[in-house]
Amino acid sequence: MNIFLSIIYEAWRMLLESSVYILFGLGVSGLLRVFLNPAGVAKHLGRDRFRSVFKAGLLGIPLPLCSCGVLPAAVSLKKQGANTGATTAFLISTPESGVDSIAISYALLDPILTIARPVAAFCTAVVAGVTENIFQKEVSGKVADPDLSCPVDSCCDGIDCPPDEHFHHHTLRAKVTAGMRYAGTEVWADMASWFYLGLLLAGVITALVPGDLMTRYLGGGFSSMLLMLAVGIPLYICATASTPVAAALILKGVSPGAALVFLLAGPATNVTSLSVLLGTLGKRATAIYLGTIAVFTLLFGLLLDKLYTLSGISAVAVVGQAREIVPLWMQWAGALLLLLISAKPLARTFASRIGRINWGKETDPLTTPCTGST
Repeated sequence: MNIFLSIIYEAWRMLLESSVYILFGLGVSGLLRVFLNPAGVAKHLGRDRFRSVFKAGLLGIPLPLCSCGVLPAAVSLKKQGANTGATTAFLISTPESGVDSIAISYALLDPILTIARPVAAFCTAVVAGVTENIFQKEVSGKVADPDLSCPVDSCCDGIDCPPDEHFHHHTLRAKVTAGMRYAGTEVWADMASWFYLGLLLAGVITALVPGDLMTRYLGGGFSSMLLMLAVGIPLYICATASTPVAAALILKGVSPGAALVFLLAGPATNVTSLSVLLGTLGKRATAIYLGTIAVFTLLFGLLLDKLYTLSGISAVAVVGQAREIVPLWMQWAGALLLLLISAKPLARTFASRIGRINWGKETDPLTTPCTGST
């Protein structure tokens, strides 16, 4: 009983520390939904061998999608005219980062890791995309045909209604309200169950795993990062859910570089997504995708450990200090609000899992939403 209470206590502590930052990240994702122009985004992803990759990698950084949720979005981009390199870059940078995971990284980790995470994701994405386009014989000049329907209330399809005319259909308040509704329902529903699973795993690690065990095997060096890579590649865990786990690992003595390898490899790869990529992009693109992630996560992990050593900063000493910025009452308010908006998606996820066990139904990762995951 004491062990169970210790796990719950550690998980609740991390929920308090991260709740306000998660809500902030969700808010930004909602604003991106209603204010980002899909026509302006799509036209840049099908042209040019190199700039399209750069733009796709940059576009993926703030989007709150993980390796399951990003698949249908990337496949749609590919079908609409995005070249293979741009699609590959989008597939890497999107699940490895996001406004939600950046916010929670600042809450639970430290500023260095918070910056290193999206930088490493972007660099990995660009190298993989450019490499793919170099091997590709030609890059399509076709401009993507994006979904221009109104993101506020679908009042028009965006085709028969000119953008400058549609701009006046809704007030700023209506747009912000629609964005917050989208963030609190669709976006959070896709990641809620995996986030709480990540909190529980972090609680288990903090309460039960001896610190000297982690220090002995994952305290730093190339071998510890290879081990984290081997764990992260087949594992399904979203970027937001992986953050509390990484924070718990660092507190137990895991080097920040090894934690970064886990933060990058875990969200970007899993067995299901790799099988879908084989069918969508082909063997060569999938090999480039997986190989670039492996090489660059290890490289950035080694560089990050070197940075901490040269700067004399202890990751254990500074991890989670951002929680001191948010007053305790606000942490409690954020945690309670997060639990409130989580009730429905968690119940739906539980019912879906029970139904799947009872009926043994198979799902298509490209057509079936990832209930409770991103």
